[in-house]
Amino acid sequence: MKKKIYLLSASAILLGSCQSSATKEAVKHQQLAEEAIAIHDEIMPQIAHFDKTTVKIDSILENLGQVLTKDPQADTAAVRIDLITLKSNLEAATDNMMTWMKEYNPDSTTVSYQEGEIEKIKAMRKQFEDVSLESNKKLGKL
Repeated sequence: MKKKIYLLSASAILLGSCQSSATKEAVKHQQLAEEAIAIHDEIMPQIAHFDKTTVKIDSILENLGQVLTKDPQADTAAVRIDLITLKSNLEAATDNMMTWMKEYNPDSTTVSYQEGEIEKIKAMRKQFEDVSLESNKKLGKL
């Protein structure tokens, strides 16, 4: 009888331990998924601004001669290259976000998957910050 009580006690302890571990894993997964979505929500609104900026760049490129009226010494070839590069960078940031959103699986219960997604979205936030600064710098003088 004592053996049965010991076995039941040991089983209960092991079961409780497994449930606790599973609960901790689920909580960690949930926290990571929420963090990924929070970063997404932080940078996603910039896409509309990036889209407007690419339209503005197209307009400037079509009327590049007007740059010379503001600054007769301007190197329009260099301005063209800068604007084309900026437009490419804006589009790359937007495309990266669209790809991430399409491929992201918030229901994945693997903590390592969510940690990897956090790294991706943080890198994307850095990309958005960099291209936003580049945009302000290059378009600020036009």
